Amino acid sequence: MPVDDAFSRHDMAILYDSFNGHGLDRDFYLSLAKAPCRILDVGCGTGLLTLPLAEQGHQVTGVEPGAGMLSVARAKDRAGLVNWVAATAEDFDVALRFDLAIMTAHVFQVFLDDAQTLSALSNIHRHMAAGGKLVFESRNPLVREWQSWTRYDTLETREIDGIGPVEVYYQVTKVDGEHVTFDAVFKLLETGEKRISQSTLRFPSHAQIVQVLKQAGFGKIETLGWWDRSAFEQDSREIIITAYA
Repeated sequence: MPVDDAFSRHDMAILYDSFNGHGLDRDFYLSLAKAPCRILDVGCGTGLLTLPLAEQGHQVTGVEPGAGMLSVARAKDRAGLVNWVAATAEDFDVALRFDLAIMTAHVFQVFLDDAQTLSALSNIHRHMAAGGKLVFESRNPLVREWQSWTRYDTLETREIDGIGPVEVYYQVTKVDGEHVTFDAVFKLLETGEKRISQSTLRFPSHAQIVQVLKQAGFGKIETLGWWDRSAFEQDSREIIITAYA
């Protein structure tokens, strides 16, 4: 699958890392493993959760296809706590079998059709230890969150070391069924330079997600609707999945 410029280019990955942190989902994911275990972070990006999990004492492997993202993540890992793997979710191959696998920051939505999704989930399932679980989230398509992805609603400015003030906003360019294409627009305010990365995400339904998980070999599946562990409802913003191998 193609890797967006925001993930493959080092200069864009630095900007992404500066603007994209974790909110309530951070505490949720960091609380999943109660004792030290083997954790797989698929689509780990710049290591925003990968490194904190390793610092908790877990044996963590981070899989990321974006060269820019991975270089930023590795630069943060001065103690060498994480096994960083340059690969896609469909193609990675490591010897370990994992007690917990996660896909955060809506990574699940980069798989644009059932075939891609099944390939990725089947590979993750192959890497799970008996009784292990996969946890991830996907935006609920019924909420139509992309309608708020406008310059007016998303504009943000931040001072970035070595670069200066930078603004970012998001704008949807196309909606085609369950696929939404949008631009992340970064503007370096001191120079006026714009850096634009286009992305397309899939918004599958809860039923579609459950079906492909079962096809990939997962058994029991639990669903939450928000990071406070509230139950999933039709109008929940998130579809938060725990699937057991």
